[in-house]
Amino acid sequence: MLPENLYSLPREQQVGQFLFIGLPGTELDAETRALITDVKPGGVIIFGRNVASAEQLRGLLDGVREMVPTPPLFGIDQEGGLVDRLRRIFTPMPSARTIRQHGDLAAARSLGRITGETLRMLGFNINFAPVMSIMTDDRDLLSNGLYSRSFGRSPGEVLGYTTVYMRGLQGAGCLGCLKHFPGIGAGEVDSHEEMPVVRLSHDDLIAQDLAPYIELFQRRDDRVRCVMVSHGGFPNIDIREEVTGGLLEPASLNYNIVTKLLRQELGYKHLVVTDDLEMGAIARHYEIGDAVVRASLAGEDMLLICASPEKIRRGHEALVEAANSGHLPENRIRESLHRITRTKAIIEPPLPLDLERFKFLADSIEKLNSKLNYVYGGTIK
Repeated sequence: MLPENLYSLPREQQVGQFLFIGLPGTELDAETRALITDVKPGGVIIFGRNVASAEQLRGLLDGVREMVPTPPLFGIDQEGGLVDRLRRIFTPMPSARTIRQHGDLAAARSLGRITGETLRMLGFNINFAPVMSIMTDDRDLLSNGLYSRSFGRSPGEVLGYTTVYMRGLQGAGCLGCLKHFPGIGAGEVDSHEEMPVVRLSHDDLIAQDLAPYIELFQRRDDRVRCVMVSHGGFPNIDIREEVTGGLLEPASLNYNIVTKLLRQELGYKHLVVTDDLEMGAIARHYEIGDAVVRASLAGEDMLLICASPEKIRRGHEALVEAANSGHLPENRIRESLHRITRTKAIIEPPLPLDLERFKFLADSIEKLNSKLNYVYGGTIK
């Protein structure tokens, strides 16, 4: 089915388009097939647990593609450094921080280009990178897990390296995704565990963390087609004062962040996705069904649920119920289907899996690592 026919899908399948789901393992076993059949997701995200070999991974994605009624988005967090889902089958990639420390813009572009071609051979069409956080010397001391994942210490550095990285990645036919809007570099904790609270004012965010986003959004080449919204809390720009003690909502579920700030104030028109709704920042405070409905009402187009098949099903059921009851309005559904349709219309088909070329690209990363004196680190699975 062509993307423009998303509007003709049954309601349950329309809602399935909103979900970007993780898979249990490396194969299309009975459990995985049942999950795909039941949900018919709009996207699938791959983690290290899903990767055994290049041939196996390509086969897994091709198998999913054959099971769903419309071409899915296939995504991965392939940043390099700590967040490197392919290191079992491909030379570990350098971190953004390593490239920035060398002052090597050409290396950023090479990393993007090699990553893009590699991902397309494996069957992917979107990479959840780059990280846009600004990591100053003071922020480097925080325990938020972003220390090595940022390209810069200032808005200008982040903008410069991100621009050339995106040119390499998207020039190879793989979409990038800017994350984690509106910026969680100043948060003191890791959102995998708890909500990072960012106490910057609106003006400070605009001048610092949002400045690279604003510049990229305003460029005429329309380069940015996907933004991931964080689970950060921003008490100085949004808090519900009518609730006793105030209520701090995470950005990913927050209408004032997703719709008013990102879409209306900054003018962003394309796909918006949540960070993983199973992270501690969400799971400690919201049941998954509540979280997915809140995120959709906030203006999110696609919702990441990355691990539990049971939670994926509950999220899908909650969205179907909200749509059928009118709690999730028809116009809200159609807005997101429109943006998902436009995104799927521009994705490039997979490249043939050429194992000789795959090895050449891995060797190219090895040479890049040697140039940067990069020492392989750990991984976030």
